[in-house]
Amino acid sequence: MALFLINRYLGDENDNDESARESRSKALLEKLQEQARARQQQSSSSQKEENPPLSDQDDSISKKRKRKLKDQDTPGQGQKRKEKQQALSGLALEPEDKELSSEEHTTKSSLSSKKKRGQANKTKQIEEAVISSSDADVGKRAPKKKSEKQKSTAADKVQKPEKENDEEENDEAERAEETKEQMDQSVVNSKKDPTQTGFTILGGFEKKNTPKVQMVLPEWLAQPDVVQRDINKNLVPVTSIPGICPRLLKKLEAHGIQHFFPVQAEVIPAILESVCHGLLIGRGGYRPRDICVSAPTGSGKTLAFVIPVIQALSQRVVCEVRALAVLPTKELAQQVCKVFSSYAEGSSLKVVMIAGQKSFAAEQASLLENRKGRSRNLADIVVATPGRLVDHINKTADFSLRHLRFLVIDEADRMIDSMHQSWLSQVVKAVYRAGSGSDATSIFRRTEPGPITAASLSQPQMPLQKLLFSATLTQNPEKLQQLGLYQPRLFSSVHSRPAATASHATAVPSQPQEKFNFPQGLTEYYVPCTLSKKPLLILHFILRMKFSPVLCFTNSREAAHRLFLLVQLYGGVQVAEFSSRLSPNERKKALKDFEQGKIQLLISTDAAARGIDVKGVKCVVNYDAPQFIRTYVHRVGRTARAGKAGLAFTFLLGIQEQNFLQMVRDAGSPGIQKQIVKPENLKGMEPHYQQTLLELENVIKEERAKKHM
Repeated sequence: MALFLINRYLGDENDNDESARESRSKALLEKLQEQARARQQQSSSSQKEENPPLSDQDDSISKKRKRKLKDQDTPGQGQKRKEKQQALSGLALEPEDKELSSEEHTTKSSLSSKKKRGQANKTKQIEEAVISSSDADVGKRAPKKKSEKQKSTAADKVQKPEKENDEEENDEAERAEETKEQMDQSVVNSKKDPTQTGFTILGGFEKKNTPKVQMVLPEWLAQPDVVQRDINKNLVPVTSIPGICPRLLKKLEAHGIQHFFPVQAEVIPAILESVCHGLLIGRGGYRPRDICVSAPTGSGKTLAFVIPVIQALSQRVVCEVRALAVLPTKELAQQVCKVFSSYAEGSSLKVVMIAGQKSFAAEQASLLENRKGRSRNLADIVVATPGRLVDHINKTADFSLRHLRFLVIDEADRMIDSMHQSWLSQVVKAVYRAGSGSDATSIFRRTEPGPITAASLSQPQMPLQKLLFSATLTQNPEKLQQLGLYQPRLFSSVHSRPAATASHATAVPSQPQEKFNFPQGLTEYYVPCTLSKKPLLILHFILRMKFSPVLCFTNSREAAHRLFLLVQLYGGVQVAEFSSRLSPNERKKALKDFEQGKIQLLISTDAAARGIDVKGVKCVVNYDAPQFIRTYVHRVGRTARAGKAGLAFTFLLGIQEQNFLQMVRDAGSPGIQKQIVKPENLKGMEPHYQQTLLELENVIKEERAKKHM
């Protein structure tokens, strides 16, 4: 109806003055907008006072009423209502009123955005304003016909149910908005002062720093017995260590040893203290504690367990296996066996090695002797590798460990890594295995120790004491737990780890960077290079820089053999290789020639990196950079031994440099320096080197052909 009146008012005007018509239209529109805003403010304030919030029941009734009214609408009425609302929102979009388009667009957008909240109410106000203003204007110009008023009244009656429904929707939207504002305000107030409400506001979405999982070290790991690192400044006279018998003192003097190194001065008295009352009981009558030692390479760890074991077993009467030393490699086992034999010489103690150097039958004959149908043990001290030891436990009849008193585990970190062979569990089972005949009923029979009770202490039993030694002993309690240590005592020269004990609950990072011991007299260098120049560098070090003897490490036996052939074909250098490609006798001969100075360059895999004391090594070269820090520590530990000076060089490719240097720094290295070899220093060697590469290719082809024949 309003659209009809506006169109009639604007369309019936026959004034030819277009500018006057446009000005009147603008003035009319502004007047209508002001009246609409004023009436809207009045209606909203009156509705808030007169209409309290509806209850849930009234709300549901109003919703049902809306649905009912919608169902009662016929398609024609719905279409008419839709057209009428579109017409009102457009406000006379006639072509002749082009100047009103911007104002009309603003009105249309504001109405559509508030459609849900108050569209019907606003439409009603605008409609009334249009009717009143048009009536006033018509009264000035000419009286209208009664039929038009009657039509307007009829149209208002038809639209009355619609207006009521729209007013209810508007009220509903306003109440919902007020309720939401009240709830938001209550939440804000409760956060400011939680005591205002009966509910506790749990945390929102604030960012919180989640604490990291912390690890607490056992007391024996966090608070070790400190061993001095500087060997030369902390030497201790041999005669000042109590408990060493005169025979061993003479042996030490005969070997030119007048002073003990710091680790020896600390560990030897601790082990001797556990046997001061005999082999059956420890100090105070209790089971002796296990010993763990972490000290730098070349600090004298081997002698630290050889002297007290020889001293403790020197008074034995019956020959039984009472000491067992387990080592990871044959060469290391051979070296330890040699030290045991030299100090057991002149006594009744017998040392036997079972590491695969001899046949299995020959090793059995060295362990046992059969006389008149009875077997007799021939070994007091056994030095073994894990695999060979397990073979004898399972296959050698009458080989017994029931009298074992000392279990020495050298290079303990590597032995822990090889625990998948379950060699330790088989050794423990053999120690506490029930014997036959008189042993089964003897009062000295052994049972696996359990909780300490009065009954367990009433029967004497020889304890099994474990002695662990390594330059890179892990401080991971989970790994050390596999060894089944009893109240262990740690001797360590690593002072950089933070102290943390279970009793004081001092925490350290969950994955701390382990620190290791580097020899005191070691100087470390790294040499940037390319892959093709690495062989030239090793030749440059020996031929030009006159480094000799040099122990060179590679990451595989194939790389060691190839480099050996290349240096041999180049000429001018006495070279040998040391790897599993060679037989035990060949490896033994190579080490002997190297120690005697007959070989300038010994190219080796990591077989020679663990514990082997190669005398006279002044320079170590890592031809291939090690992947793990433990490997690096053991490699460079072949020089600068026993407080002497030594050099270590590592050839690094560009892609390896950053990670390797970070790994070494984090491990506690005192400092690694950069050594640059200029390309012009290698130019004179390149022609001969290129010719050697061609010869090497032919030699490798011949070797492969021989293998396939």
